Amino acid sequence: MTRLSRVMPALGLLPFLAYVVIFMVIPTINVAIGAFQDNDGVFTGANISGLFDATMMTTLWRSVQVSAVSAVLGAILGTVLAAVIVTAPATSLLRRGVMALTSVFAQFGGVTLAFAFIATVGAQGILTVLLADHGGFDLYGDGWLYGVRGLILVYLYFQIPLMVVVFVPALEGLRPQWREAAVSLGASRRQYLTQVAVPLLRPAFLGSVLLLFANAFAAYATAAALVSQGQIILPLMIRAGLTSEVLLGRQHLAYAIALEMIIVVAIVMVAYALLLRRTSRWLR
Repeated sequence: MTRLSRVMPALGLLPFLAYVVIFMVIPTINVAIGAFQDNDGVFTGANISGLFDATMMTTLWRSVQVSAVSAVLGAILGTVLAAVIVTAPATSLLRRGVMALTSVFAQFGGVTLAFAFIATVGAQGILTVLLADHGGFDLYGDGWLYGVRGLILVYLYFQIPLMVVVFVPALEGLRPQWREAAVSLGASRRQYLTQVAVPLLRPAFLGSVLLLFANAFAAYATAAALVSQGQIILPLMIRAGLTSEVLLGRQHLAYAIALEMIIVVAIVMVAYALLLRRTSRWLR
Protein backbone atom coordinates (compact mmCIF):
# COMPACT_ATOMS: atom_id res chain seq x y z
CA MET A 1 0.00 0.00 0.00
CA THR A 2 1.48 3.31 -1.06
CA ARG A 3 1.65 6.36 1.19
CA LEU A 4 -0.90 8.17 -1.01
CA SER A 5 -3.45 5.36 -0.66
CA ARG A 6 -3.09 5.53 3.12
CA VAL A 7 -3.53 9.31 3.19
CA MET A 8 -6.50 9.54 0.79
CA PRO A 9 -9.16 8.22 3.25
CA ALA A 10 -8.04 10.81 5.81
CA LEU A 11 -8.48 13.63 3.30
CA GLY A 12 -12.22 13.02 3.31
CA LEU A 13 -12.26 14.07 6.97
CA LEU A 14 -10.76 17.48 6.27
CA PRO A 15 -14.09 19.27 5.62
CA PHE A 16 -15.50 17.85 8.84
CA LEU A 17 -12.38 18.76 10.82
CA ALA A 18 -12.50 22.27 9.37
CA TYR A 19 -16.15 22.56 10.43
CA VAL A 20 -15.34 21.39 13.96
CA VAL A 21 -12.42 23.80 14.30
CA ILE A 22 -14.28 26.84 12.92
CA PHE A 23 -17.63 26.36 14.65
CA MET A 24 -16.66 24.51 17.85
CA VAL A 25 -13.00 24.73 18.79
CA ILE A 26 -12.37 28.41 18.01
CA PRO A 27 -15.62 29.66 19.65
CA THR A 28 -14.91 27.52 22.74
CA ILE A 29 -11.42 28.96 23.07
CA ASN A 30 -12.80 32.47 22.58
CA VAL A 31 -15.40 31.89 25.30
CA ALA A 32 -12.81 30.45 27.70
CA ILE A 33 -10.52 33.45 27.24
CA GLY A 34 -13.34 36.00 27.39
CA ALA A 35 -14.61 34.54 30.66
CA PHE A 36 -11.42 35.75 32.36
CA GLN A 37 -11.30 39.21 30.82
CA ASP A 38 -13.04 42.50 31.45
CA ASN A 39 -14.25 44.91 28.76
CA ASP A 40 -10.76 46.37 28.45
CA GLY A 41 -9.17 42.98 27.82
CA VAL A 42 -7.55 42.83 31.26
CA PHE A 43 -7.57 39.39 32.85
CA THR A 44 -9.78 39.16 35.93
CA GLY A 45 -11.62 36.62 38.03
CA ALA A 46 -14.64 38.84 38.61
CA ASN A 47 -16.69 37.14 35.90
CA ILE A 48 -16.19 33.70 37.46
CA SER A 49 -16.97 35.11 40.91
CA GLY A 50 -20.19 36.55 39.50
CA LEU A 51 -21.41 33.04 38.75
CA PHE A 52 -21.82 32.39 42.47
CA ASP A 53 -24.10 35.27 43.38
CA ALA A 54 -27.72 34.55 44.32
CA THR A 55 -29.24 35.47 40.96
CA MET A 56 -26.85 33.31 38.94
CA MET A 57 -27.21 30.32 41.26
CA THR A 58 -31.01 30.59 41.07
CA THR A 59 -30.87 30.74 37.28
CA LEU A 60 -28.51 27.74 37.21
CA TRP A 61 -30.92 25.80 39.41
CA ARG A 62 -33.85 26.64 37.12
CA SER A 63 -31.86 25.49 34.08
CA VAL A 64 -31.00 22.20 35.79
CA GLN A 65 -34.61 21.81 36.92
CA VAL A 66 -36.06 22.37 33.44
CA SER A 67 -33.46 20.11 31.83
CA ALA A 68 -33.71 17.30 34.40
CA VAL A 69 -37.50 17.18 34.58
CA SER A 70 -37.96 17.36 30.81
CA ALA A 71 -35.23 14.72 30.35
CA VAL A 72 -36.73 12.26 32.84
CA LEU A 73 -40.32 12.73 31.66
CA GLY A 74 -39.22 12.65 28.03
CA ALA A 75 -37.22 9.48 28.64
CA ILE A 76 -40.09 7.67 30.38
CA LEU A 77 -42.74 8.64 27.83
CA GLY A 78 -40.33 8.10 24.94
CA THR A 79 -39.46 4.63 26.22
CA VAL A 80 -43.14 3.66 26.31
CA LEU A 81 -43.63 4.93 22.77
CA ALA A 82 -40.44 3.21 21.57
CA ALA A 83 -41.57 -0.08 23.12
CA VAL A 84 -44.87 0.17 21.21
CA ILE A 85 -43.05 1.00 17.96
CA VAL A 86 -40.71 -2.01 18.09
CA THR A 87 -43.67 -4.39 18.38
CA ALA A 88 -44.49 -3.60 14.74
CA PRO A 89 -42.53 -5.34 11.96
CA ALA A 90 -39.40 -3.45 10.90
CA THR A 91 -40.64 -3.26 7.31
CA SER A 92 -44.16 -2.06 8.16
CA LEU A 93 -45.29 1.26 6.73
CA LEU A 94 -46.66 2.36 10.11
CA ARG A 95 -43.35 1.85 11.89
CA ARG A 96 -41.34 3.59 9.22
CA GLY A 97 -43.81 6.47 9.16
CA VAL A 98 -43.75 6.92 12.93
CA MET A 99 -39.95 6.83 13.01
CA ALA A 100 -39.80 9.41 10.24
CA LEU A 101 -42.18 11.69 12.15
CA THR A 102 -40.25 11.34 15.41
CA SER A 103 -37.02 12.22 13.59
CA VAL A 104 -38.67 15.40 12.31
CA PHE A 105 -40.27 16.34 15.65
CA ALA A 106 -36.97 15.78 17.48
CA GLN A 107 -35.50 18.67 15.46
CA PHE A 108 -38.59 20.88 15.63
CA GLY A 109 -38.11 23.92 17.82
CA GLY A 110 -37.39 27.62 17.94
CA VAL A 111 -39.89 30.33 17.03
CA THR A 112 -42.24 27.92 15.25
CA LEU A 113 -42.63 25.63 18.26
CA ALA A 114 -43.04 28.54 20.69
CA PHE A 115 -45.70 30.14 18.47
CA ALA A 116 -47.54 26.82 18.18
CA PHE A 117 -47.90 26.58 21.96
CA ILE A 118 -48.78 30.27 22.35
CA ALA A 119 -51.47 29.91 19.69
CA THR A 120 -52.81 26.77 21.41
CA VAL A 121 -52.58 27.36 25.19
CA GLY A 122 -51.55 31.02 25.42
CA ALA A 123 -53.74 33.82 26.79
CA GLN A 124 -55.84 33.84 23.60
CA GLY A 125 -54.94 30.36 22.42
CA ILE A 126 -57.46 28.16 20.65
CA LEU A 127 -57.69 25.60 23.45
CA THR A 128 -57.66 28.29 26.15
CA VAL A 129 -60.59 30.16 24.61
CA LEU A 130 -62.48 26.94 23.88
CA LEU A 131 -62.25 25.69 27.48
CA ALA A 132 -63.13 29.14 28.85
CA ASP A 133 -66.20 29.52 26.63
CA HIS A 134 -67.61 26.02 26.99
CA GLY A 135 -66.30 24.81 30.34
CA GLY A 136 -65.49 27.92 32.34
CA PHE A 137 -61.96 26.60 32.84
CA ASP A 138 -59.06 29.06 32.87
CA LEU A 139 -56.26 27.12 31.22
CA TYR A 140 -53.97 30.13 30.99
CA GLY A 141 -54.05 30.67 34.74
CA ASP A 142 -51.16 32.72 36.07
CA GLY A 143 -49.25 32.65 32.79
CA TRP A 144 -47.56 29.33 33.56
CA LEU A 145 -46.68 28.85 29.88
CA TYR A 146 -44.01 31.54 30.11
CA GLY A 147 -42.34 30.09 33.20
CA VAL A 148 -40.53 26.92 34.23
CA ARG A 149 -43.61 24.72 33.85
CA GLY A 150 -44.25 26.07 30.38
CA LEU A 151 -40.68 25.44 29.27
CA ILE A 152 -40.84 21.87 30.54
CA LEU A 153 -44.05 21.24 28.59
CA VAL A 154 -42.69 22.80 25.40
CA TYR A 155 -39.37 20.97 25.69
CA LEU A 156 -41.21 17.66 25.99
CA TYR A 157 -42.43 18.21 22.44
CA PHE A 158 -38.94 17.47 21.10
CA GLN A 159 -37.56 15.47 24.04
CA ILE A 160 -39.98 12.57 23.64
CA PRO A 161 -39.29 12.07 19.90
CA LEU A 162 -35.54 12.35 20.52
CA MET A 163 -35.81 9.61 23.14
CA VAL A 164 -37.60 7.40 20.62
CA VAL A 165 -34.89 7.96 18.02
CA VAL A 166 -32.00 7.09 20.37
CA PHE A 167 -33.70 4.29 22.34
CA VAL A 168 -35.32 2.23 19.60
CA PRO A 169 -31.93 0.74 18.56
CA ALA A 170 -31.39 -0.45 22.14
CA LEU A 171 -34.80 -2.14 22.20
CA GLU A 172 -34.07 -3.70 18.82
CA GLY A 173 -30.83 -5.07 20.28
CA LEU A 174 -32.77 -7.33 22.65
CA ARG A 175 -32.50 -10.63 20.84
CA PRO A 176 -35.49 -13.00 20.86
CA GLN A 177 -33.12 -15.85 21.74
CA TRP A 178 -32.49 -14.29 25.15
CA ARG A 179 -36.17 -14.34 26.00
CA GLU A 180 -36.56 -17.86 24.65
CA ALA A 181 -33.61 -19.00 26.76
CA ALA A 182 -35.09 -17.36 29.87
CA VAL A 183 -38.49 -18.97 29.25
CA SER A 184 -36.90 -22.38 28.65
CA LEU A 185 -35.22 -22.07 32.03
CA GLY A 186 -38.58 -21.42 33.70
CA ALA A 187 -38.50 -17.62 33.92
CA SER A 188 -41.79 -15.76 33.89
CA ARG A 189 -42.41 -12.65 31.80
CA ARG A 190 -41.82 -10.47 34.85
CA GLN A 191 -38.58 -12.24 35.70
CA TYR A 192 -37.33 -11.82 32.14
CA LEU A 193 -38.09 -8.10 32.23
CA THR A 194 -36.61 -7.43 35.67
CA GLN A 195 -33.59 -9.75 35.51
CA VAL A 196 -32.63 -9.71 31.83
CA ALA A 197 -34.18 -6.90 29.78
CA VAL A 198 -34.06 -4.06 32.32
CA PRO A 199 -30.42 -4.63 33.39
CA LEU A 200 -29.37 -4.75 29.74
CA LEU A 201 -31.32 -1.62 28.86
CA ARG A 202 -30.37 0.37 31.97
CA PRO A 203 -27.11 1.85 30.57
CA ALA A 204 -28.83 2.83 27.32
CA PHE A 205 -31.73 4.41 29.23
CA LEU A 206 -29.50 6.38 31.59
CA GLY A 207 -27.33 7.46 28.67
CA SER A 208 -30.41 8.65 26.81
CA VAL A 209 -31.53 10.63 29.87
CA LEU A 210 -28.14 12.36 29.93
CA LEU A 211 -28.40 13.12 26.22
CA LEU A 212 -31.85 14.63 26.72
CA PHE A 213 -30.55 16.65 29.66
CA ALA A 214 -27.75 18.13 27.56
CA ASN A 215 -30.19 18.80 24.72
CA ALA A 216 -32.52 20.79 26.99
CA PHE A 217 -29.73 22.48 28.95
CA ALA A 218 -28.23 23.99 25.81
CA ALA A 219 -31.55 24.86 24.11
CA TYR A 220 -31.97 28.57 23.43
CA ALA A 221 -34.19 29.43 20.44
CA THR A 222 -37.42 27.98 21.82
CA ALA A 223 -36.98 29.60 25.25
CA ALA A 224 -35.97 32.94 23.69
CA ALA A 225 -39.09 32.98 21.52
CA LEU A 226 -41.38 31.90 24.36
CA VAL A 227 -40.00 33.99 27.24
CA SER A 228 -39.67 37.63 26.25
CA GLN A 229 -39.40 39.00 29.79
CA GLY A 230 -36.93 37.78 32.40
CA GLN A 231 -34.00 35.40 32.26
CA ILE A 232 -35.23 32.22 33.88
CA ILE A 233 -32.54 29.92 32.41
CA LEU A 234 -28.85 30.31 31.62
CA PRO A 235 -29.14 30.72 27.81
CA LEU A 236 -31.49 33.66 28.36
CA MET A 237 -29.08 35.09 30.93
CA ILE A 238 -26.35 35.00 28.27
CA ARG A 239 -28.65 36.93 25.94
CA ALA A 240 -29.24 39.50 28.66
CA GLY A 241 -25.51 39.81 29.32
CA LEU A 242 -24.84 40.61 25.68
CA THR A 243 -27.81 42.83 24.89
CA SER A 244 -29.51 44.10 28.05
CA GLU A 245 -28.83 47.48 29.58
CA VAL A 246 -29.35 45.95 33.02
CA LEU A 247 -26.00 44.17 32.75
CA LEU A 248 -24.34 47.00 30.87
CA GLY A 249 -20.59 46.91 31.37
CA ARG A 250 -20.58 43.22 32.31
CA GLN A 251 -20.81 41.67 28.86
CA HIS A 252 -17.97 39.30 29.67
CA LEU A 253 -20.13 37.79 32.39
CA ALA A 254 -21.99 36.16 29.49
CA TYR A 255 -18.72 34.47 28.48
CA ALA A 256 -18.40 33.08 32.01
CA ILE A 257 -21.97 31.74 31.90
CA ALA A 258 -21.29 30.15 28.51
CA LEU A 259 -18.11 28.54 29.89
CA GLU A 260 -20.12 27.19 32.81
CA MET A 261 -22.62 25.66 30.41
CA ILE A 262 -19.85 24.15 28.28
CA ILE A 263 -18.36 22.47 31.35
CA VAL A 264 -21.72 21.07 32.46
CA VAL A 265 -22.56 19.75 28.99
CA ALA A 266 -19.04 18.29 28.60
CA ILE A 267 -19.38 16.38 31.88
CA VAL A 268 -22.81 15.07 30.88
CA MET A 269 -21.60 13.99 27.44
CA VAL A 270 -18.57 12.17 28.87
CA ALA A 271 -20.91 10.24 31.16
CA TYR A 272 -23.15 9.54 28.16
CA ALA A 273 -20.20 8.21 26.15
CA LEU A 274 -19.21 5.87 29.00
CA LEU A 275 -22.73 4.49 29.28
CA LEU A 276 -22.93 4.13 25.51
CA ARG A 277 -19.73 2.07 25.56
CA ARG A 278 -21.31 -0.31 28.05
CA THR A 279 -24.41 -0.63 25.88
CA SER A 280 -22.38 -1.31 22.74
CA ARG A 281 -20.94 -4.48 24.31
CA TRP A 282 -24.21 -6.38 23.99
CA LEU A 283 -25.54 -4.60 20.89
CA ARG A 284 -22.80 -6.10 18.69
